[in-house]
Amino acid sequence: MLKLATEGRDEAAPGGGERTGSVRWALASLSLSMLLPSLGTSIANVGLPTLAQAFAAPFQQVQWVVLAYLLAVTTLIVSVGRLGDLVGRRRLLLAGIALFTVASVLCGAAPTLPMLIAARAVQGLGAAIMMALTMAFVGETVPKERTGSAMGLLGAMSAVGTALGPSLGGWLIAGLGWPAIFLVNAPLGVLALLLARRHLPVDRPAPRSDRAGFDKVGTLLLALTLASYALAVTIGRGRFGALNLVLLSAAAAGTGLFVIAQARAASPLIRLAMLRDPVLRTGLATSALVSTVMMSTLVVGPFYLANALGLDTLLVGLVLSAGPIVAALSGVPAGRLVDRLGARRMTVVGLVGMAAGSFILSRVPETLGIAGYVAPIVVVTSGYALFQAANNTAVMAGLRPDRRGVVSGLLNLSRNLGLVTGASVMGAVFAFASGTSDFAAAPPDAVAAGMRITFGVAAMLIVVALAVAAASRAPATSSVPPG
Repeated sequence: MLKLATEGRDEAAPGGGERTGSVRWALASLSLSMLLPSLGTSIANVGLPTLAQAFAAPFQQVQWVVLAYLLAVTTLIVSVGRLGDLVGRRRLLLAGIALFTVASVLCGAAPTLPMLIAARAVQGLGAAIMMALTMAFVGETVPKERTGSAMGLLGAMSAVGTALGPSLGGWLIAGLGWPAIFLVNAPLGVLALLLARRHLPVDRPAPRSDRAGFDKVGTLLLALTLASYALAVTIGRGRFGALNLVLLSAAAAGTGLFVIAQARAASPLIRLAMLRDPVLRTGLATSALVSTVMMSTLVVGPFYLANALGLDTLLVGLVLSAGPIVAALSGVPAGRLVDRLGARRMTVVGLVGMAAGSFILSRVPETLGIAGYVAPIVVVTSGYALFQAANNTAVMAGLRPDRRGVVSGLLNLSRNLGLVTGASVMGAVFAFASGTSDFAAAPPDAVAAGMRITFGVAAMLIVVALAVAAASRAPATSSVPPG
């Protein structure tokens, strides 16, 4: 995989072979830095029932092991990206990997549930740093004409982490107990730290104009706003009550205050003028919409396979792993297509694939069984891999070095907000279409109908994303002209 992202470098230049080898090792460190946060997310979910027993706690309390991590990532990812632009991305990434590794050990050693939740929040901070800065390093480690391949590789590693989590977590819990699902990150974190320290390029001094200081007020406002929104759409488990409304109102007010603060700040966290860029604006909007749809597969899939098709737990897990595996295998080929044919063109192709797969899922009858579900999911996830590689390349290519951190953070934020929104909104659509909020007890026909309607809505969201992409008048950003 690493070879694919480094092909084409000028090896005739003095030291070309050595530089190419260094690039490959740098990409290895970035790949681990992308894999670990995804693994940290997915591996914890499978351990919730065991943690509930170990700490004699109800599910409502244990779920904060997952929520604390996701909230830390979501609320801080833009801020740490901007901080990397100011203080040095290499320095901050090394600190983030170290923090993630130490927090993983603390999670495994936690004697109480509150201490475990606190350690997971710290681990989420480390994950936010790793996710925000990994893509920002691509422009400094690979040739411009191979940006798509590198982005595809990172997307594949993220998918590998997501796919590996449930199966690896189940095996570790069965053999070594629940602490192992956190401790497994420690040796991988140490390896990532050593590789990054040796092979990532040294930090360049920030432009004098950008040394006015870190926007602490903007950071606080953005964190509170994002936390309010994330909590508004996650607590209540599908029921929108007074607390949800208060939190959503707080998020809206926080957004207004944040915009005002950024307009007045000498060195703003986010320069609002950046959002006028059609490439960035389109990339963020489509990323959020696509992530909302991808969450549908995680929300709907388990209940459809278990209730409508009658599969046992083991088989459900195997079928659900098909999507992430396809995304992992198609990541690098998708990146190469982006390099060859252009980012904008491949963005549209990826969205068309996702729309087609979602539409098929909205029409598929239960009589087709597992094949009727897996085949369109393969179309959806391969389209997603192509979209991710193309969209990330389009947004990140040609950026000023001092803006790569914050823009990478914004991209990851749009993805996370899409996932959070998808879990709430698409879950509500599924509940409404199924006629019940108790999916486990719902009749097979109701679950099947709910699945078809939910993916019908998903197909419409992808059509909206296509319309947003088509409305952008920005030229293709691929360094290699189409054709």
